[in-house]
Amino acid sequence: MAETDTQADDFISRWQDKDGTEQSNLQLFLTELCELLAVDKPVPAAADNTENAYVFERRVDMAQYDGQVNRGFIDLYRRDCFVLEGKQSNKKLDSGGWNKAMLRAYEQADAYIRAMPVEEGKPPFLIVTDVGRSIELFSEFSRSGSTYIPFPDSSSHRLKLEALRYPETRAMLAAIWADPESLDPSKRSAKVTRAIANHLAGLAKSLEKFHSAEVVGTFLMRCLFTMFAEDVGLLPKDSFTDLLERLHDKPESFAPAVQHLWTLMNAGGYDGVTMEQIKRFNGGLFADASALKLSRGQIQMLYQAARSDWQYVEPAIFGTLLERAL
Repeated sequence: MAETDTQADDFISRWQDKDGTEQSNLQLFLTELCELLAVDKPVPAAADNTENAYVFERRVDMAQYDGQVNRGFIDLYRRDCFVLEGKQSNKKLDSGGWNKAMLRAYEQADAYIRAMPVEEGKPPFLIVTDVGRSIELFSEFSRSGSTYIPFPDSSSHRLKLEALRYPETRAMLAAIWADPESLDPSKRSAKVTRAIANHLAGLAKSLEKFHSAEVVGTFLMRCLFTMFAEDVGLLPKDSFTDLLERLHDKPESFAPAVQHLWTLMNAGGYDGVTMEQIKRFNGGLFADASALKLSRGQIQMLYQAARSDWQYVEPAIFGTLLERAL
């Protein structure tokens, strides 16, 4: 991100818990948010509504059951990206009244999306913001008119203003503004899968010069599960990836170090290297904890696979990955 933490702190201090009205503050708040995210700002609206791809107060004609048409206005609209509805509730965060206000804003934004012309298409994101306090994210990547659900999940879709201090939060919001499809979990899974398979294919090919396909396959399966375990919290975060990074310049230590970790994973116990308690993994995968000797180049290939985000790879894909790698 182009913006620094100091700029984020200034933005938060300027806007936190401001008690003005939505009408007076919303557009300025969103314009300055765009500056913080280093994304394009909305442009002036045109008389021809089809040209209004990224504007404040985007007109929407809403057909009623009696045949009449009511005119609504989207607080901020960006074609193929999002519909944003803003409020300035001045209510206590997470209170019953505040939750109801946010729900009404969500329902209003959802109604605008459903009233959009077919040729306009539906955006992948619905955003609700309480000016100076929170930003709530909802997604519907099929863009088929289904329900917008909390993004990335129901426990972390509500971003309080303080979260803008974190570069990863700003990067996610910038992606929603500029490249929302990059956040589609199904596409991310496919991308991660391809990257891992490519790394493993090279590693497997080099190992099969000295070992049978069965031995290589079993070794890689243990490696893959260990990568997955550290990314989903079953092992200390990045413990295996960090180990591989340290072993790159000490390839002679690779086999005994990894075998030590896998022995702990098979039995459970305290790891003096990470100073963490290692869970016991049932199922017999680590009953044979032997590890193959690897060269620096082979450790690097394994390290590149480990750096991938394994939380986006389903365990059921393991078989496919190994088949492709071997």
